[in-house]
Amino acid sequence: MSDKSLLQLMVNGETIEVAFAPHKTLLEVLREDMNLIGTKHGCELGECGTCAVLIDGLPVLSCLVLGLDCESRDIMTIEGMASGPELHPLQTTFADLGAAQCGYCTPGFLLTAKELLDKNPSPARDEIREALAGNLCRCTGYIKIYEAVELAAALLRGEEAQPARESIYGSE
Repeated sequence: MSDKSLLQLMVNGETIEVAFAPHKTLLEVLREDMNLIGTKHGCELGECGTCAVLIDGLPVLSCLVLGLDCESRDIMTIEGMASGPELHPLQTTFADLGAAQCGYCTPGFLLTAKELLDKNPSPARDEIREALAGNLCRCTGYIKIYEAVELAAALLRGEEAQPARESIYGSE
């Protein structure tokens, strides 16, 4: 009897066969068995959002999902967010506006924000705040994160967009 399960997982648009212990969470399978280390360990209790990935287009905390439960599901990690060498507009605006400082929480924020913009291309600040409420950051204020999402939304809509005044001059 084998102590590992062999499954085909659809990760970042590719079907990958992977063997892992059946007790492992999706977070552990991604990091330890697939070497996709962009998804981060955080609290491992589902309270910080650091390990968020998209499953079937919805943000899910990978620390709370068994890898076994993900067969035949479409999983997107931060490694799958860019299109080849071209960063997603959210990745660009997070970098340009300083919305990521240490960067540890950033993958969870980016994927959660992507889902928001996929379903609502023009979210109000309160909608952004609500969508990202499950993601915690210990380094930066959330204003730059919200502004980066707003700017990315404008870019995705094809609008000429500039950073908010607070991003350029700091909050007053």
